[in-house]
Amino acid sequence: MHRSISRRSFTAGIGLLAFGATSEALPGVAGSPPARAPDLRLPENNLRELVRMTASLKERDVPWWYDGTIFGVVPGEHPRPLLRFEGMELYWMRHLPDGAYELIGTTLTFFHDVETGAFLPEFRNPYTGAVNQVTPGVQGGGAGRGFNYSVKGIRFTRMLDQIPEQPLVLDWSFVRDRVWLHNWTRYPPGMPPPRWQQQTMFASQKDFLNARLDSLPVVFSSTVHMPWLKWMDMGDRPGHIVWHAGGAKLRSIDELPPGYRQRAERDYPAMLTANPARGATA
Repeated sequence: MHRSISRRSFTAGIGLLAFGATSEALPGVAGSPPARAPDLRLPENNLRELVRMTASLKERDVPWWYDGTIFGVVPGEHPRPLLRFEGMELYWMRHLPDGAYELIGTTLTFFHDVETGAFLPEFRNPYTGAVNQVTPGVQGGGAGRGFNYSVKGIRFTRMLDQIPEQPLVLDWSFVRDRVWLHNWTRYPPGMPPPRWQQQTMFASQKDFLNARLDSLPVVFSSTVHMPWLKWMDMGDRPGHIVWHAGGAKLRSIDELPPGYRQRAERDYPAMLTANPARGATA
């Protein structure tokens, strides 16, 4: 009942949680799914559960908070911890007439000293010797700038006619009282390498099986390979950075750490909603 029978593509969200480009993977269901679990061979069940894991079946703000470490990777050296970071991704699932959704979101990331954890306005670059001015990571968009979630896959809204349709069948695992969802991200052509994300979202089976919940309490872990941050001014030096993050879905922005929320409200108040009627733009 729960075994996948073919290779599919998986796409999802934005930022550290999810990015929205296609990725090849062999989906299926591992472990021992409970008898009441939905048939995850069916794209419509994958869509519903993905939306509940990622955001909400209702149109409302769904915040995630995360923190982690950025590592520098250059040839001939072990990875080096460079920065700490913390941030929020805020999602809004807009309902579309055909039963699909558009995921709209904002991302706001602040950087901290890797040793002290203090807020970092400047960064002494160990690779260049320069002192760089640190720029927070800010991105966001409104309706038409997000990702189309449907039984035909997850695709950039602006590229629906360019990305092939593929049935949405994902990669789930059930062990003990937990269920988790793996995803891998491949980025569109033309973006400089390396760009790769692998992420896992975890929920309780009790919540997963409760069909009355429009949004599941979820935690996640994610590792992202990306080119050097622009403000590091690394030029054409070989190497890249690796983000490793962990975080959790929140009930509301009231659960954000006080220091983070105060700075966000002071400096980036428009990023505190993803409502397409009022939200921020990049």
